Amino acid sequence: MKDDLNRIRHEYGNKELSKSNVSPDPFIQFQIWFKAALNENIPDVNAMTLATANSNGRPSARILLLKDFNEDGFCFFTNYESKKGNELLINPYGALVFFWPEMERQIRIEGKIAKLESDLSDAYFYQRPIGSRIAAAVSPQSQEITDRKSIIKKIDQFKVKNGDEFKRPDFWGGYRLIPDLFEFWQGRENRLNDRIEYTIGQNQWKLRCLAP
Repeated sequence: MKDDLNRIRHEYGNKELSKSNVSPDPFIQFQIWFKAALNENIPDVNAMTLATANSNGRPSARILLLKDFNEDGFCFFTNYESKKGNELLINPYGALVFFWPEMERQIRIEGKIAKLESDLSDAYFYQRPIGSRIAAAVSPQSQEITDRKSIIKKIDQFKVKNGDEFKRPDFWGGYRLIPDLFEFWQGRENRLNDRIEYTIGQNQWKLRCLAP
C-alpha cells in the first residue's frame, strides 16, 4: 500500500499567486476565487471542511456546505446539539477549508464561530425542501440510534402529527464564522506552492507570503 501511495503524484501548473496579484481585502479575494470555481462548474463548489475541537483540544472535522458569505463572515446550518454544536459551546473557535483540485487551489479560514440571528435561521429553514425540514426536526444528530428504520418511523409519525406546517426547532439553526485569518494556496510545479496569508490587526488586514 505504501508503494501505491508513493506513486500517486500530480504535478501542479503554473498559475501564480503573489502579494502583487491579490486583493488587499481577503473577502474580495475569496469572492474572486469562488466565482472562478463556480464558472468551472466544480461539483459541490460550496463544500468545505469545518474543524472544531473539544475542551481537551481534541479536534474533529466534517464536510459541510457554505450557505452564505459576506464581510460579516461565512455561514452554515446544523443541529445545535450535534457534536460540532457541543464543541462550539465549549470552544467557539474553528477553521474552514475549501479545496478545489480542478483549479489547484485551497483556502483556509480561521476564526470565532457564533450562532446566527434567529430571523436568519428562520429564513433559511423555511425555504428548505419539506423533506429536509422534517429530517432536521426529527434527527437527533450525532446521537446513537437503533438503525435507519427507526428514523424513518419517526419521520412518518412526525408527518402525521405536524403535516407541512411547523416551526424551526430551537435546536437547529445557523452559525457564522467570523474570520481573523485567511490563507490562499495555489499549487505550483515541484511542490513550490504559492501561499498568501491574511491576518487582522487594528481593523486592518496584513498580508504575508509564506514558504511552501
